[in-house]
Amino acid sequence: MLELRPNCECCDCDLPPDSAQARICSFECTFCATCTEQKLGGLCPNCAGELMVRPRRPTNKLANNPPSGVRVFKPEGCAAR
Repeated sequence: MLELRPNCECCDCDLPPDSAQARICSFECTFCATCTEQKLGGLCPNCAGELMVRPRRPTNKLANNPPSGVRVFKPEGCAAR
């Protein structure tokens, strides 16, 4: 099950579980659409994997399957490409 991390690793903006702006790689590194497009060129700075739109978990499933509360913030790895 996806962790649904709560923030962008580059700019630390909030990305709630229903956000259409969240992007992830196959390791679930999480970024916002703006950083993905403007800084990262669509590639994860951690693994060089493709960043894709993160699926949204239905609201009625969040109570029994909550998103992660762990924030990962690594702005040093997010220099513009």
